[in-house]
Amino acid sequence: MAKIMNEVSRTFNEYLIIPGLTSRLNTPDNVDLKTPLVKFKKGESPKISLNIPFTSAIMQSVSDSGLAIALAKEGGLSFIFGSQPIEDQARMVTEVKKHKAGFVESRANITPEHTLKDIIALKEKTGFSTVGVTHDGTSSGKLLGIVASRDYRLSRDSEDKKVKDFMTSFENLFTARDGISLSEANDVIWEHKLNSLPIIDENQNLKYFVFRKDYDNHIKNPNELSDSNKQLIVGAGINTRDYEERVPALVDAGVDVLCIDSSDGFSEWQKETIQYIRKKYGNEVLVGAGNVVDKDGFLYLAEAGADFIKVGVGGGSICITREQKGIGRGQATALIDVAQARNEYFKKTGEYIPICSDGGIVQDYHMILALAMGADFLMMGRYFARFDESPTRKMFVNGNYVKEYWGEGSNRARNWQRYDMGGNSNLKFEEGVDSYVPYAGKLKDNLEQTLGKIKSTMCSCGVSTINELQSEAKITLVSSTSIIEGGAHDVIVKDRDK
Repeated sequence: MAKIMNEVSRTFNEYLIIPGLTSRLNTPDNVDLKTPLVKFKKGESPKISLNIPFTSAIMQSVSDSGLAIALAKEGGLSFIFGSQPIEDQARMVTEVKKHKAGFVESRANITPEHTLKDIIALKEKTGFSTVGVTHDGTSSGKLLGIVASRDYRLSRDSEDKKVKDFMTSFENLFTARDGISLSEANDVIWEHKLNSLPIIDENQNLKYFVFRKDYDNHIKNPNELSDSNKQLIVGAGINTRDYEERVPALVDAGVDVLCIDSSDGFSEWQKETIQYIRKKYGNEVLVGAGNVVDKDGFLYLAEAGADFIKVGVGGGSICITREQKGIGRGQATALIDVAQARNEYFKKTGEYIPICSDGGIVQDYHMILALAMGADFLMMGRYFARFDESPTRKMFVNGNYVKEYWGEGSNRARNWQRYDMGGNSNLKFEEGVDSYVPYAGKLKDNLEQTLGKIKSTMCSCGVSTINELQSEAKITLVSSTSIIEGGAHDVIVKDRDK
């Protein structure tokens, strides 16, 4: 018979953190959330550290260049999804690396022949109120005008009205040539009382927008994650099939770190992928691996040369691997086991390999539990899919605004490489679902609130760094009745709208 492990496989929902002594120094302003992304030797520093312990999942519905830019500005990192043609993924990486702070590529564009109805639909889909009007409706087409909210009145204008009849035409726009500095662009905005300034090239093609509102946002981004050249840092997902073509293309595009994207990382395919990267690039190209759920899986990938290791099988909100295949482990139990293996490995070898908790996050407080249990950083999909900056459509469904969200194991994604067992390329059954998540607004606003909760909990524990949290926090198991006790109970909660 199979080896039976009698230890219960537990989730984050079954634990709470016991408060520690909060000193006068334990205030949110003094909390430092910096954390290592990749391995390093004792006494040395990692090549990349995150300023906040968040990365976005390697998913079509989450991590494109737009979200990568937004998250890097806040101190985190995106791994651009790999279930797309190599040239498209490389282009997204390049977009992030070439992004200039304050210079935003237009993500809402239309042609002059479209109608007000199309403008309304585009605004609802993207959330952007400034629309670039180009000859071909792309973000890099010849700029013919812009449409802002001031250009039309829904109460009076027909939805059939052509864009060319109400847009602010190019001749009436203030524009600037590509090459202008951000400081100079902001001076133009303030001098002429503009809300936006289109940046064009010598052929009148649209390059970027500079927005008045982004001036304040730039000042408010002290945690921006950038390299020595002041370029934003970005990651990318790879698979164990086409890595010999994909990895060189991503490296040429300027990617900072790679991650092998797989539901089950305890495999020879991952070892071979890492070995290829080490043989071709040595230790210059950083690559994470996973996912694993126990000590054996961690040690296999650590000895294979992984720069970080992801933990979690079947715990994602859209993942159905456990019910389809019967494999996996409760995320809390898996994380505790792998963290202990990581610490033992560090003590034995002097090499610290960060671990990433991937999946199982339902409530915000689960994030700090994951960090206290040993995760150096988290990878999240559902959390980031809800925001304006994610690549999916914003929709109105059953009276609520939602955004689409689907798993890489769904038939919609067709990412069979992620579930590769060395056979043919057919996705024989789904390990993910196609779904919606409640629309939540802008990434920055939500992230600030989430980080505020994490910092507040750390203050209650009497700690100021993630390392202190992991060494000093006290965690307790909770009963089903204490879970009920922890929420609102025995009262009639008022309707907030009344």
